[in-house]
Amino acid sequence: MSRPQSHLSLSPQCGICGTVLAGPLRHLFRAIGIKRSPRNPNICSRCDTHVQEGRLVETTVVFADLSSFTELTHELGAERTHEVVDAFLRMASGMITKHGGFIDKYIGDAVMALFNVPIRYADHARRAVAAALELQSNMASLRQRFGMELQAAVSIASGWARVGRLGSEESKDYTAIGDVVNVAARLEGKTNPGEILISHDTYEMVAADFPGVAEERLALKGFREPVAAHRLQARTDLARPAEMPEAEPKRTISWGAVIFGILGAPCAVASLIGPLAVVLGVGTLFGLAGALTFLDQGPIRVPVLILATLGALANLYTLWHARKLRAEAPEQMAGMTRLERRRTTLVLGSAIVTLFMVVFEIVAHIILHSGSA
Repeated sequence: MSRPQSHLSLSPQCGICGTVLAGPLRHLFRAIGIKRSPRNPNICSRCDTHVQEGRLVETTVVFADLSSFTELTHELGAERTHEVVDAFLRMASGMITKHGGFIDKYIGDAVMALFNVPIRYADHARRAVAAALELQSNMASLRQRFGMELQAAVSIASGWARVGRLGSEESKDYTAIGDVVNVAARLEGKTNPGEILISHDTYEMVAADFPGVAEERLALKGFREPVAAHRLQARTDLARPAEMPEAEPKRTISWGAVIFGILGAPCAVASLIGPLAVVLGVGTLFGLAGALTFLDQGPIRVPVLILATLGALANLYTLWHARKLRAEAPEQMAGMTRLERRRTTLVLGSAIVTLFMVVFEIVAHIILHSGSA
């Protein structure tokens, strides 16, 4: 089942590495295999591939499922049920990613999503609730489309979880582990069709939008004590927050971001200096040395010097931007690996030597021709 993307309120750049994701330049990156992540279209596919291996973060977890799935399968059969579930998951995923959520996984007729990872939002709980409200509001169109009484149940919990990649060496997936995930999953079983059931921690962060919602104490499997929760929406009562979450301010797209997007690594989080930058640095250095040996008086001498300078400056920018990313978002960046340190040293060394050779050639050429004159 393909994962949908919402084209509303999307950032023009990756929220982690700054790669251009909108406008004409997106075609350049798509040509080298970089596009919007299907699990969170506000980050690029390469950052989605290797996010940090593991960290403890505050997150809001959402479970949204199609009610009466078993009965639906029995009545409609496998083929028709697949069509209905696919339409629901596409719509639910669109609502979630539109508000900044990250699609963790699909479980049958349900979708699990995380807010506040890998992109941080101070209003992550509010975004999750807004996505749930919009999902419930749009279920009417799904009912009309299929001509049947379709209902969704949404459970939400906020708290701390260990987020990272889990699995075997051959297959790993990015997910969250912690009580907050268990609470959200167990609340799903207590959610009636058409409702949004949220934990007390989530409610405290959105209480201003939903004043006076009664607290319930629910006995959840695996929890010794009853868990406090709030029902924000009954089947016939659609409550909306006072204001929808505002979109994040769009960053200015620069050619510097384009340079880093191309020369950066296949994954800008796990390894910020890509092999292309190494090839450019070493290739430029040896190419310049060879060209100047035989073409000191040739007509392409100046273009070679210009290209070598641009290549070296591009690599220096890549190194600077990589360091800036680590400084601005240390919670999203993995530690520098031995391979990364080697690449950084090689790229930095080749760039410096290349610029030195260009300057030396220009000075030597001026002195030589001044002496001849």
